Amino acid sequence: MRLGAVLTAVFALAALISVVWVPHDTAVLTIADRTLGPSVAHPFGTDHFGRDMLSMLMAGARTSIAVALLAVGIGIVLGVPLGLAAAANRGGWLDEVIMRGNDLIFAFPSLVIAILITAVFGPSAVNAILAIGIFNIPVFARVARGGALPLWTLDYIMAARVAGKGPARISAEHILPNIANLLIVQATIQFSLGILAEAALSYVGLGAQPPTPSWGRMLADAQTMIHVAPQLAILPGVAIVLTVLGLNLLGDGLRDALDPRLRRVRG
Repeated sequence: MRLGAVLTAVFALAALISVVWVPHDTAVLTIADRTLGPSVAHPFGTDHFGRDMLSMLMAGARTSIAVALLAVGIGIVLGVPLGLAAAANRGGWLDEVIMRGNDLIFAFPSLVIAILITAVFGPSAVNAILAIGIFNIPVFARVARGGALPLWTLDYIMAARVAGKGPARISAEHILPNIANLLIVQATIQFSLGILAEAALSYVGLGAQPPTPSWGRMLADAQTMIHVAPQLAILPGVAIVLTVLGLNLLGDGLRDALDPRLRRVRG
């Protein structure tokens, strides 16, 4: 968990810093300085347009993390209430409608859905957020419903119902706090998948558009230079791998720390 937290913090900090400062302007092209090796002025060298690779990686982290974070937010804000409503209406028509809608979305691979949406509405970071976020909705709905169903049979929930509390109030006051650990762990997993999805969309030209830097677009642009300057593909590839690895390790650590059953096993 510590390694995951460190890796995640490093890239998150780089993304935050890039909002206000990067070593070199990523919009300025200096063809005379193209594909330079590492130096004091350019620690990671320059790309085929003469842009500083460190600045591009920092700005790319900002794009990837922002897209993934907002997409996960869409999934949580819309998916969790749907899952709680389905659990509260377990076996009823509302539960059936919500879960069959989830099955419909799950019938198509997430990347295919994202490509379809961005192809129809046009390539942009906003449409990439919507595309990834739509697939996150049924994921969080299923997690919320699965975590909430066993709780509805417990005595304290029965007592709350006898006290006159409605399903919505019980879900908000009693169910949601007790499944928060499941949602947090799932959020870290979806965050890492969101970064991969954003990179994939940008790679095929359906994500963030130039001049906005993106790790996926950096990989796509490096294809023709792979034999001349392999670092142009290696650096964004390593950044994606380390970020996803850090988030997965962090998610595993949070699951171990937040799951009382695992704490009892370790004890």
